Amino acid sequence: MFEKVRDMLAKQLNLKPEAIALESDVVKDLGADSLDVVELLISLEDDYGISIPEDDIVNVKTVKDIVDMIEKLQ
Repeated sequence: MFEKVRDMLAKQLNLKPEAIALESDVVKDLGADSLDVVELLISLEDDYGISIPEDDIVNVKTVKDIVDMIEKLQ
């Protein structure tokens, strides 16, 4: 799961995948803005056939938060 999220983030943010760690802060470390986060979460919803509650989106800070949220919703 981490690799999939990492690769999606790398592509979306034009970063090298090896620059993204599980502990990376999506905004502070990777330079994403709120629109980037929303676009990523929409892509993940489509890919996994899940629906991410808006209340959970505000809690997304790190790559691990994203991975944990997807695993919980699957």
